[in-house]
Amino acid sequence: MLEEAEDNLHRYETAGSPELMERLKKGRPAITWECLIHGDCTVDNVMVKDNRLTGIIDWSGGTSGDPDYDIALAVRPKSGIFSWPEDHEFFFACYGKSISSETYQYYAEGLYEFY
Repeated sequence: MLEEAEDNLHRYETAGSPELMERLKKGRPAITWECLIHGDCTVDNVMVKDNRLTGIIDWSGGTSGDPDYDIALAVRPKSGIFSWPEDHEFFFACYGKSISSETYQYYAEGLYEFY
């Protein structure tokens, strides 16, 4: 994802800067394991019916990577969701895994600026 983000920086207009890219390269978190990730895991791509997950759509960014990337994107504040600490706690409890604030910042407020 970092290599793709750097390519996006050079090819397209992004919210990220060359300085941010350098900070991301130097401060990259250790990836403890890789798995299939969605790459754009936001509430817009999650289908729910009767309070149950029924599907996840738009897998165009699917790849092998750090699941913390998907978690960080999933819990970004949106109108009416993930605006309160309890929202994050509930999500992490259901997901079975949480991430540190540093990891969140690296992905959601750093790497994602290049997408």
